[in-house]
Amino acid sequence: MIEVLAVPAYRKLFSAQVVALLGTGLLTVALGLLAFDLAGGQAGAVLGTALTIKMLAYVFVAPLMAALVERLPKKAVLVGADLIRAGIALMLPIVDQAWQIYVLVFVLQSASATFTPAFQSLIPVVLPDERHYTRALSLSRLAYDLESLLSPALAAALLTVLSFHELFLGTVAGFLFSAALVVTTRLPGAPALKQEGSLWHRTTLGARIFARTPELRGLMALNLAVAAATALVLVNTVVYARDMFGGSNADVAIALACFGAGSMIVALTAPKILDRIPDRPFMRIGAVLLSLGLIGAFAVLAVPGTWPLLPCLWVVLGAGTSMINTPSARLLRRAATDNTRSYIFTAQFSLSHACFMITYPIAGWIGAAAGQPVAAAVLAAVATISTVAALKFWPAAARTGPVLETMKG
Repeated sequence: MIEVLAVPAYRKLFSAQVVALLGTGLLTVALGLLAFDLAGGQAGAVLGTALTIKMLAYVFVAPLMAALVERLPKKAVLVGADLIRAGIALMLPIVDQAWQIYVLVFVLQSASATFTPAFQSLIPVVLPDERHYTRALSLSRLAYDLESLLSPALAAALLTVLSFHELFLGTVAGFLFSAALVVTTRLPGAPALKQEGSLWHRTTLGARIFARTPELRGLMALNLAVAAATALVLVNTVVYARDMFGGSNADVAIALACFGAGSMIVALTAPKILDRIPDRPFMRIGAVLLSLGLIGAFAVLAVPGTWPLLPCLWVVLGAGTSMINTPSARLLRRAATDNTRSYIFTAQFSLSHACFMITYPIAGWIGAAAGQPVAAAVLAAVATISTVAALKFWPAAARTGPVLETMKG
């Protein structure tokens, strides 16, 4: 897998991704402590609102920014987004009202919604060989999983010698270092792009390509299955461990680590497996694992006293999500042309996050109102229906090449 790091441009871009992820992880911890400092017992409401704003930026700002920055050099877009994120992180320690958090989070996440799709669409250009590209996807998945484990530990260590306000400086440093790495990266020359059609046409281009392409329609359904499993884990693990099963904070950490471990195992093994089997059966197995894992979670929650089974199911759910997420960009690469690549990657970024706007409320609100087993059952149904829909939208006979979608409109 690490052989792709021999490519200098990718090595620097991957390093930029890692340090930016660490900065984002520190930001997550610091933002939670800042919310508690400002709102006390209402910190959950402040964070909930901030996360909603984040999703709104990802869903609605990303496609618009992709259309606006289409003709700008990718390096300038990435560096500009990093500098904006660093500037906003530098302002967060001085806020003293919740509404200021909301405004700054919106700007910061809008910059992230510009950076991430642009970064993702650049990797296929740097690594045109599909074998290398698959290994890069696994490395990227591994970086996300390691960040979820290492950032809280790093934050805890820093908090022994720093105040939480100073954690934001770590975030600033991460984004600035990321920008410096991108500046020093020698990128391949970009082909001349044709910018035709209205802003609205270009903003919706990626979504329309998704609607026309069997592989991408199937991926859209699989995104919902991933969102169902992820929402159950991220929203309700603390409720299960501390409230339903009377466990400790350590139980929460262990369960979340099991979810990350399942994802990491797949990220490490996926490249060799995908050298031998196509994407569709691999992703289909992942979707089935998600449905079975959520059904198992419902059974565990419905029978008190079976806590040890839940972390085991979290390993299954982590593996299932990674079996879908890791090869998904291969589908995007296959359907893209030079003119549509950024739009397709942005559509995936936006549409996949839109799924969380459905599943987060199911996990949280239904769990609180009707009981946790009911929420698990509903999410299991969502994942199962999504899996069936993916098989229908993406038949085995479908073979997708670049979609020559017109830029006019």
